[in-house]
Amino acid sequence: MFLDELTEFDRHVLEVLREPLETGTIAISRAARQVQFPARFQLVAAMNPCPQGCDIDINGNCACTPEQIRRYRGRISAPLLDRIDIHIDVPRVAKEQLRQKTANESESSADVQQRVCAAREIQLQRQQKPNAYMTNKEIEKYCALEEESEKLIDTAFEKLGLSARGYHRTLKLARTIADLENSEQILANHLSEAIGYRQYDRLLNK
Repeated sequence: MFLDELTEFDRHVLEVLREPLETGTIAISRAARQVQFPARFQLVAAMNPCPQGCDIDINGNCACTPEQIRRYRGRISAPLLDRIDIHIDVPRVAKEQLRQKTANESESSADVQQRVCAAREIQLQRQQKPNAYMTNKEIEKYCALEEESEKLIDTAFEKLGLSARGYHRTLKLARTIADLENSEQILANHLSEAIGYRQYDRLLNK
């Protein structure tokens, strides 16, 4: 499911997404009855960094006040952001880059698809499910870290204020990055990349 202009959706509507994002199910209550339905999906969302849409403009043209930006980003709650694994800033592209021809050595979509399918197969063979669906016990078993990586995530836990959910999601994301590189062990660079994708506090506090 793709939600464009995420901040323009009613906050109550967005908060309803928290349950299916967490459990893969949704409960519908009517009178004295309640029915539960499967609702597992992949959420992709996009939003401007500020009301004017240019807070991360390469030319620094944003005229929004810090309070305007805070209120704008506050439309998305921290608990909802906590359930979104990857957050990426996409700055405006410079005109010089628009004129550049695509390099021949760029990875094609077919190559990416092959790597993703291979990584998924690794996950199915290892734990009979994608990494996203691992339980906490399975995370302990399949996302074991070396000493260097343990120190790295401990530091991130403190500095970024990761929740328990964010901590486990970071490990699952690092496991996926390692699988994409066909690595049996989660290395420090895999974990660093995963942590970089979890810095959602920048959206709220920048």
